[in-house]
Parts: sequence; C-alpha cells; structure tokens
Amino acid sequence: IERERVSHTMARLKGRSFLTLKDFNAEEIKHILWVSADLKNRIKHRSEYVPLLQGKSIAMIFEKRSTRTRMSTETGFSLLGGHPCFLTPQDIHLGVNESTTDTARVLSGLADIVLARVYSHSSLEHLDKDASIPIINGLSDLYHPIQILADLLTLQEHYGSLKGLTLAWIGDGNNVLHSFMMSLAKLGVNLKVATPKGYEPDANVTQEAQLLSKQFGTKLQFLTDPMEAARDSNVLVTDTWVSMGQEEEKKRRLKDFHGYQITMQTGSVAAPDWTFLHCLPRKAEEVDDEVFYSPRSLVFAEAENRKWTIMGLMVCILTDYTPQIPKLKF
Repeated sequence: IERERVSHTMARLKGRSFLTLKDFNAEEIKHILWVSADLKNRIKHRSEYVPLLQGKSIAMIFEKRSTRTRMSTETGFSLLGGHPCFLTPQDIHLGVNESTTDTARVLSGLADIVLARVYSHSSLEHLDKDASIPIINGLSDLYHPIQILADLLTLQEHYGSLKGLTLAWIGDGNNVLHSFMMSLAKLGVNLKVATPKGYEPDANVTQEAQLLSKQFGTKLQFLTDPMEAARDSNVLVTDTWVSMGQEEEKKRRLKDFHGYQITMQTGSVAAPDWTFLHCLPRKAEEVDDEVFYSPRSLVFAEAENRKWTIMGLMVCILTDYTPQIPKLKF
C-alpha cells in the first residue's frame, strides 16, 4: 500500500508546473522534500554522480537579478547532467519583443522545463497557459514557493520533524510570507504573523490561509507586535523590508518598520530551542549581527538547501525517480 501511495504521488508530480504551493497537498510537498534530502545525501555526502537529467535542458528567464535562485538552479541542473540556459531581459523580454504566448510555445520546443523569475505573477500564469512544458516559479510578486521548500527542508533537518512547530513571521506581508501561508498548515505548523499596519499580507491569500488552518487544525494569528509573535515560537523569520522595485519607498518603510528588527531580545521570549531564518540578501536593520551570525541562525544551511530542493523539485517534475533513503519524518 505504501509503495502504491508513493508511486501515485510521483505520478501526480510528473510533468506538473510549480507556480504556487497552494496547488500542492501535504503528500506532494513531503515527497519533493524526501527526493531533495535523498539527492543531498547521495551527491553531497556519498559523492555519487546522479545524472538523472542527462539530455535535458532548462530555460531560465530572469526579469529580476538573483544570487541564490540562479546559482542553485544552474549548478543543480548541471550536477544532475542537464544543460541550463540563462536568459536575461537582454535575451528575452517577456511580452515586449515577442508575445508571451509565442515565447511559451517556442521554449516548449527548445527546452524540457522553464524556471521564470518575474515581476508579475500573471506572467507565469500566461506562460503556463501557453507552454506544453512545466513552468517553475522562480519568484513573483505574489509567491516564492521554491524558497519555502528550502526552509522546510532546513527545519526538518534541524528539528527532526515539523508537526507542532510554531513559526513567527516578523516583517513585511510579502511573497515569501504568502508561500508560507499556503503550505505550513498542511504540514501541521502554526503561524504567527506580525506586520506593521498597512503591510499585511494579501487579503485573498489570508482568506485561503484561514481555511487551511481550520482544515488542518493549526493556529494562525495576525498581529502588529513583533514580541507577541515571537512569544513561544520555535522559528523566527524575516525578510527584506524593501523589495526590488520598492527602492523609492525605502525611507518611509524604514520608519514604518521601526521596532521590527530581530535581536536577542526578540529571541528571549521565544521557545528555548528557537532558530532564525532569512531568505537573504539581508540588511542589518532587519536582524542584528548577533542573531544573524549566532548558532541559532540557520541562514547559510537554508541558502545551500535552495540547491538541493530545486534539484529535488526538478527531478520530481521530469523523472520517475524513487528515493533510496528512508522517508523523512514530518
């Protein structure tokens, strides 16, 4: 029965686009993380060569610059024997020098999969509608699902399981938070969100998250006090207060987020085993050096896990691979 369940999950993932975690159930998310942990074990710890994507190519469309998304996808796809092709706005300007429909159809004949990092989430939906190959969201204004896969694997490695943990988001109601809101409840993780007034997460995403929280019996709280969010939480998470494209709002944002910096004082009210996550790049106003470089900070393991989880995701979408390590505990 267990083997049947695994092959059923594998079949559901194969050939599928990955635009938002809203579309994926707990079994599917756990399977992607299991494959990711398996590849990390085989390639990093056992120095094996695992050319599961030999003969395959990925088109990487980047409207926005990136360190982690580009490096993890490019090195990860190559490690698995595939060929990554990186496209900047100089190479491809979605919907400008060629319609998005035409680009989607052209890339479908030239690559096996597309990862697109875009300003507008609707660009991804448009690509996905017209492409005959899977599209992965490398970040959009609404969601950043591949970041959450890395965060979940990092927490699973650190705590041994996820169920029952409480995560506190202290900062802006942005795309990373939206992706946490679409996934944590499915894995039994509670979420406390502290944002300044006017910086709350998207109303539709919030509504959906409340339904998920009810369905899975987890706690979901929206607050404006960072200390209240941190209280008894296992994981403290923040992100940039000024995203790409918001530079002109910087002055006002820094004022509005006053008091939101994560420090050891924030940690003093958290659970005794508290840890810290940040998707990077980080600015000192978001979290001080003492926390950021402390043993409680998992940020560099988290950044490395961007590679293993994007590899796991691509292997799930493009192959029939079954992991060799035992299933992870969640």
